[in-house]
Amino acid sequence: MTVASAGRLAGQVALVTGAARGIGRAIACRFAAEGADVVLLDVARDIAGCPYPLGTAAQLRTTADRCAALGVTVVTHEADVRDGAAAARAVEQTLDRFGRIDVLVNNAGVAGPSGLPVHEIADDDWRFMIDVNLTGAFTMTKLVVPGMRRGRRGSIVNVSSTAGLVGYRHFAGYVAAKHGLIGLTRAAALDYAPHGVRVNVVCPGSVLDEPDLEGRMLAEIARSLQLPPEESEEVFVRDQPTNRLVRASAVADACLWLAGAGDVTGAVVPVDGGFAVR
Repeated sequence: MTVASAGRLAGQVALVTGAARGIGRAIACRFAAEGADVVLLDVARDIAGCPYPLGTAAQLRTTADRCAALGVTVVTHEADVRDGAAAARAVEQTLDRFGRIDVLVNNAGVAGPSGLPVHEIADDDWRFMIDVNLTGAFTMTKLVVPGMRRGRRGSIVNVSSTAGLVGYRHFAGYVAAKHGLIGLTRAAALDYAPHGVRVNVVCPGSVLDEPDLEGRMLAEIARSLQLPPEESEEVFVRDQPTNRLVRASAVADACLWLAGAGDVTGAVVPVDGGFAVR
């Protein structure tokens, strides 16, 4: 018996969006280590409107290889969560392959374009931030919930941010989308509680860009704030009550707990080193 076959998610199927790198990779590998077969979805290319490079097909393969090495079945899909047809194909193919989806983690998101006050934000930039960070989760939820309802079980974990709990200057699009994701979570939790489907949300704080995960979200936030790269980590740590940045593994642990916490729904779980309670 492998470690994965005895894990907390053994025998389950988990779909993780934004899985190529960073927090998404950490979540996918954590779930695989706990026995889940994983479906890894990522746009896996740069897209118009995003001012920095996104995850690549090679990075998605790296995540897949690390999960497969843990002894689980791994499937990848290169799809944009804004593209309803592409997302639907990925879900349909997953259901054809496995027969069900037990856990959905809506992790796909972007940090930019940001760095401007509200009145200077271009309409297209506003729509882009909302479409990726909020509507993408709405679309994936709509596609996955019918099967969960039929099976009368399932868990959806949305990845918001401390930007969903408090405001940030010059980040109105990101803040609005992440606040909206918490609202979506709470409403969906009530919609689907009678059907055995739970919906919860985690709110990461400043997450360290770990080389092994190839994440760059914090670096892009620093760039939007016009912070010198050599000073950015120090600036973010200064705002942390714990005096250290959050590790992606802590976010993955919270997602794992919510995936299996049978009596928890509608919960908002900060993973922020105390940032939001200062």
